[in-house]
Amino acid sequence: MNANNTDRKFDRIAAKEMQREYPDRPQIAVGAIVIRDNRVLLVRRGQPPSEGLWEIPGGRVRLGETLQEAIEREVKEETGVNISPTNPVYTFDLIERDNRGRVRFHYVIVDLIADYVSGEPKPSDDAREAGWFTFQELEKLQISQTSQEALKRRRKLASAKRGVQ
Repeated sequence: MNANNTDRKFDRIAAKEMQREYPDRPQIAVGAIVIRDNRVLLVRRGQPPSEGLWEIPGGRVRLGETLQEAIEREVKEETGVNISPTNPVYTFDLIERDNRGRVRFHYVIVDLIADYVSGEPKPSDDAREAGWFTFQELEKLQISQTSQEALKRRRKLASAKRGVQ
């Protein structure tokens, strides 16, 4: 096989790996629960799945990236905020089917707790909006069910560390 054929084959494989809709296998993704001054970092999605919903920032893991490297990159790309990821707190499947029953999206998502380092949120990439929100403000936002669950788990962990039941 000559170099041109090898390059074309690699390009086809890479394009298939990056396919978001109607994938041939689950995609691995990450999310970051970032809290600063009792406010949580959220993005409003500009693309499916979850278009128009508020969620914790995140995205797909690239080949060769650790979960921590992927979430640092994704949060920076989506919001301009620099973080230091710590521990996974929530893992779940996101499977969305079309009206014919075909799998349109399939993600296995690992949400991590992350410490704020620097930067102010500015939406970019597939985020339509980005910002810091108090837990009281969250009640007024249209937040995805999975982000609500991740934030609930994060609050339970924080309460357990403080010895609150």
